[in-house]
Amino acid sequence: MKKKKSLSVITKQKIAGWLFLIIATAMIIVFSFWPMVSAFTTSFKTGSAAKLKWANPITFNYARMLQDKIFKTSLANTFLYLVIQVPIMLILAIFLAQLLNNRDLKFKGFFRTCVFLPCSISLVSYSLIFKSLFATQGLINSILLKLHIISDNINWLGTTGTARMIIIIALIWRWTGYNMVFYLAGLQNIEYSVYEAAKIDGANGWKTFWYVTVPLLRPVIIMTFIMSINGTLQLFDESVNLTGGGPAGTTMTMSHYIYNNAFGTGVANFGYASAMSFVVFILVAVLAAINMKVGDQRD
Repeated sequence: MKKKKSLSVITKQKIAGWLFLIIATAMIIVFSFWPMVSAFTTSFKTGSAAKLKWANPITFNYARMLQDKIFKTSLANTFLYLVIQVPIMLILAIFLAQLLNNRDLKFKGFFRTCVFLPCSISLVSYSLIFKSLFATQGLINSILLKLHIISDNINWLGTTGTARMIIIIALIWRWTGYNMVFYLAGLQNIEYSVYEAAKIDGANGWKTFWYVTVPLLRPVIIMTFIMSINGTLQLFDESVNLTGGGPAGTTMTMSHYIYNNAFGTGVANFGYASAMSFVVFILVAVLAAINMKVGDQRD
């Protein structure tokens, strides 16, 4: 009898690799791509959950968005938060990372923990904390009254301008430390000899930062910018828990409005909610592509 040839070690490793790859790919398809395809087809339907039917015309939900004042307001709010909050947060994160990367700084671990700690708090918890702080009878008003800065309580969350400002402040407080960690990791991968060479060449602190640190951190900056854009365009918890979208929907974000249409208004308008979610998807993809194109310095 001829002995059966056994598989080589390399062949077995290849088979094991393909098995793991197939399992992971199948899970991605089932839990990510298939829901996306299903949501896309749903965006062309109308009716409540159990009675969905194809819209007539097929683009009814997308045309409806152009006439929806609340959707336009939520879109404007989301971009307002994006334009103001993201640059401030990332610039602050870079400067904090630069300060905490100083070799001569004592208690670096303590300071890094303090800056990072806010992002370890759950989204709902920190939103409720800010809501309590800025309540009409909250701590902020009490301090301002005692310092005689204001003469009467301010309705921070009941006025459109201040409510938007508080959401932006909350976002900066919550996510600056998260982005700082990425910059800190990037800074620690830069050889210290590079800074010594810049110092020998006569570069001061600002020139070293602008012409040495920032270019070397470019890949990290692009990554954090894309993540921040993605997160802000999907902003939900702060709008729901801090202001409830009020007053009169003037602080509502797109994700909040999508949720209201799908689950929060008593009518499961999945078709319209799916159409709006695809608008968010397209915005994220376009802004990420622009950011990568601008940041790509390869010839």
